[in-house]
Amino acid sequence: MPIPLSRMRLMTWRSLATAAVAALMAALLVPVAAHGAPRESAPVYSYENAIRESVWVDTGLDGDSDGRHDRVAVDIVRPRELARQGRKIPVIMDASPYYSCCGRGNESQKKTYDANGHVVQMPLFYDNYFVPRGYGFVGVDLAGTDRSDGCVDVGGRSDIQSAKAVIDWLNGRAKGYTTRTGTATARAGWTNGRTGMIGKSWDGTIANGVAATGVKGLKTIVPISAISSWYDYYFAKGAPLYDSGPDWLSGYVDSPDARAKCAGVQRKLVDEAPRTGDWTSLWTERDYVKDASKVKASVFLVHGMQDLNVRTKNFGQWWDALARNGVERKIWLSQTGHVDPFDFRRSAWVDTLHRWFDHELLGYDNGIDHEPMADIERHPDQWATSAVWPPRTTGATTLRPGTGTRPGVGTLGLGRASGTETFTDDPGQSETDWAAHIDQPTADKAGFTTRPLTRDLRLSGSSKVTVTVTPTTSTAHLSAVLVDLGPDTIRDYTGSGEGINTLTDRTCWGASTAGDSSCYKVTEAARTDVGQTVLSRGWADLGNYASDRGVPLTPGKAYTITLDLAATDHVVPKGHRLALIVAGTDKDLIDPPASTPTLTLDLSRTSVRVPLVGGADAFERATAGSAAAPAASVLDGVRAPRTAHRVPGEEH
Repeated sequence: MPIPLSRMRLMTWRSLATAAVAALMAALLVPVAAHGAPRESAPVYSYENAIRESVWVDTGLDGDSDGRHDRVAVDIVRPRELARQGRKIPVIMDASPYYSCCGRGNESQKKTYDANGHVVQMPLFYDNYFVPRGYGFVGVDLAGTDRSDGCVDVGGRSDIQSAKAVIDWLNGRAKGYTTRTGTATARAGWTNGRTGMIGKSWDGTIANGVAATGVKGLKTIVPISAISSWYDYYFAKGAPLYDSGPDWLSGYVDSPDARAKCAGVQRKLVDEAPRTGDWTSLWTERDYVKDASKVKASVFLVHGMQDLNVRTKNFGQWWDALARNGVERKIWLSQTGHVDPFDFRRSAWVDTLHRWFDHELLGYDNGIDHEPMADIERHPDQWATSAVWPPRTTGATTLRPGTGTRPGVGTLGLGRASGTETFTDDPGQSETDWAAHIDQPTADKAGFTTRPLTRDLRLSGSSKVTVTVTPTTSTAHLSAVLVDLGPDTIRDYTGSGEGINTLTDRTCWGASTAGDSSCYKVTEAARTDVGQTVLSRGWADLGNYASDRGVPLTPGKAYTITLDLAATDHVVPKGHRLALIVAGTDKDLIDPPASTPTLTLDLSRTSVRVPLVGGADAFERATAGSAAAPAASVLDGVRAPRTAHRVPGEEH
């Protein structure tokens, strides 16, 4: 259960003594002419004349086995005026594998350098906006990428140490050098060591992983569409989500040096990440959720509720673990897919991020700690807030499927039912196809719906579906989805922009130079009208029914397994219906099994636990006296999901 907000504030927001120190530090960073306690950092320092330098930090590892410690490249932009005055400043850091191979942001920007090797263009707006406001910005090339030594190990010790070592260097605990191979040392005497990490997808994943080490000096992280457990990026309870593993991803971002030296790391990524979906020690190392108790940094989490790249189980389990450990936190949930908030809510995002960093890194008392914990997009560009997320009145409510008047078209309610439903796996059908034909018997799914609701019904958090099924073959994959049945206008999350359209006009966010513009293409919501919306989904290999290692099934034997459904926050409006669908392979979202089973679902031992605001009472009120279900028809939804991404951070 989430801890009460009052207790959370008592536990996590700084003590008066700490706040006083932070306020004093902040006062040193504002112009002398300022009066009273500052509430917002202002752009008073020159971006064009900022110090631009590169440092190579010793990670203490030798991942590429060349007999010397790996050094990671750190590009720095910081205000020259504050350096001259000897004032120490905080740091915003983005550690990424993408600075040279693939680019960052909606426009795929890469780092560029001058003849002296100093960074000219730093991707994204962070340096343009925050350096004039008294922050240093640091862009770290993960080990094995761009100008860094070492090997990419896809979320493992090397990846995480790449960034952790830089925080140690910023706090005087690690060695830095002025060149990649030389002996001249570099010290970070210009910073007070207070660091905030930010980044989308793989970058945000590194922020999660570093926070889970408990490293001193890391004060806040802003993970956007980030992974919390790499197993849950590649598998769902044994069901493969992609047709490749971490070895492919490592090869995708490796520098030429790393490709020549890192065959051993590549082999480990193959051997210890079997395509069977079995849990191994490799996945334990890359599970940050288990170490949430070590997190001392605050967390401002952002995720698209329709993200089919880094699927939303990743944010749900991370959020719940942070809550259990009393971590100061804030969350934004959009209707988009894998999209940065800069591209779906730009002005509000920059303002909120500015105030978050001012509060967390400069200690400004700007009131952001008293604002609602959650911002949730209900319709394109229409946002609601929650004081606490999930709301305190949320209760896990068990709903049960029942038989209807036609095969595969059943009911969903509070009462226990009996009987069976049968479906045959069809890897050519997707969740969109199942939902479109929810009111029609089809051989590929079993569907269960409430009657039309007489009141709105809000789901907030993660769901679980427990099924008892009997397969006809020795392998079987399962999918379960929750669907809002009713007309709506939503973001087109399966379109090419995953919920946004990119226009030609630009807006500017910070200062620019000839080599680094702060002006980015404007975006707008990509809208589509639908008759149904899949709001949560989950998958499993039935062979993982008893453990995290799959086994062959015995045809004709019943098995019980629980599928974890993705976290969400969704209101099913009055007049709509809530549906549960159980089926086999979800086309393009999981890979099919080796066989094509027919499965018999035992309804008496099948249920779904959904996080309803108001609990079971809310469900009873919303379904009491409801009208008859509408006549069977095809309910249009979004286009079927495209073949899933294999790259966390791939831009549209």
